Amino acid sequence: MKEAFRLLASGDPETWGIVWRSLRFSFFSTLFALLPGIPVGVALGVREWRGRRTLVALLNAFMALPTVVIGLLVYSLISRSGPLGFLDLMYSPGGVVFGQAFLAFPVVASLTQAGLSKLDPRFRETLVTLGAGPWRRLFSTLFETRAVLVAAIVAAFGRVTGEVGVSMMLGGNIRFSTRTMTTAIALDAAKGEFERAVSLGVVLLAVAIAVNVSLHALAPREAA
Repeated sequence: MKEAFRLLASGDPETWGIVWRSLRFSFFSTLFALLPGIPVGVALGVREWRGRRTLVALLNAFMALPTVVIGLLVYSLISRSGPLGFLDLMYSPGGVVFGQAFLAFPVVASLTQAGLSKLDPRFRETLVTLGAGPWRRLFSTLFETRAVLVAAIVAAFGRVTGEVGVSMMLGGNIRFSTRTMTTAIALDAAKGEFERAVSLGVVLLAVAIAVNVSLHALAPREAA
């Protein structure tokens, strides 16, 4: 433990490089997951339509899948023999971000849908009565459930930051390129280099605590 904290305090370039790389991958993958995730969540949460319940069930199922299964699915898409092989994403930072975005998408969509479905129907009826157009009703609804949207973003970020299967399968755990905190911990522990593994574990634990504190801080506001 002493050596682990020494690595962090000394600003070891490789250790902190892994930390910032992990956070950078998580940031961009969460961002890319939001682009389809929020519209899908809105479409599923605003009103009832045929097939809606089936899609909600599929989203919940994907949230429960192990990350290695998601990694295998994305691997089949971006490998050289896959339909997206021409993008040359395998074993690259782009491949890790793509896989993590695929992992975060159902989290964003499902939590957005769940939050919008709890909104009092009279809120939208009031907007219609006041003469608000479709876009005004949409933005007003999103603003009313903003705490849910922020919680979905934070939960998705936490999901991708702590995963290991997708990063390992799609990134290859390449030093100075695709190695993240979780894959580095797995590798260093296997090699017996526990100092760096523990130091990265401390940072990962701090990130996990920050994510959970943020979620708990947002819950009372939404309940109100």
